[in-house]
Amino acid sequence: MKHLTVPVKDTDLQPLKIGEEILLSGTIYTARDAAHKKLVELINKGKKLPFDIDGAAIYYSGPCPAPPNFPIGPCGPTTSYRMDSYTPQLLDLGLKIMIGKGKRNDNVVESMKKNGALYLAATGGAAALLMDCVKSSTVICFPELGAEAIRKLEVKNFPVIVATKANGETVYR
Repeated sequence: MKHLTVPVKDTDLQPLKIGEEILLSGTIYTARDAAHKKLVELINKGKKLPFDIDGAAIYYSGPCPAPPNFPIGPCGPTTSYRMDSYTPQLLDLGLKIMIGKGKRNDNVVESMKKNGALYLAATGGAAALLMDCVKSSTVICFPELGAEAIRKLEVKNFPVIVATKANGETVYR
């Protein structure tokens, strides 16, 4: 099993293989479709994004409220295709890793090829286990979205698999 720390550089992603198990550590951001829509609206208005997207990882998750003594509640992945219409614009700005479940459409895969990005799959149904990998959680924007607000997470040994590489190779074919 390989370890990967985010944010990343292109050279960090190139040696990874399809289906390879990764333990992800560092900073990741949660964002689902409502937050993606707001991010793209900011881009279209020429405004700055609320976090540095260059080399960043976005986790498609809307965490549950945190139980006592935990920074976050269960935080499983959501279905990624719901973000597909917004993803190419974020990839063009430097997004390097997306984490979710399910395959991506051809447009996203082409944009991943163009931008050297990676799609990682997190295990659906393991939300309570994944929350143990989250060491801190802070809402950084769009608090009005509740569970879909963008959160900055610090994670350690967050388990994922390489689902789609920048060359278009994927576990979904």
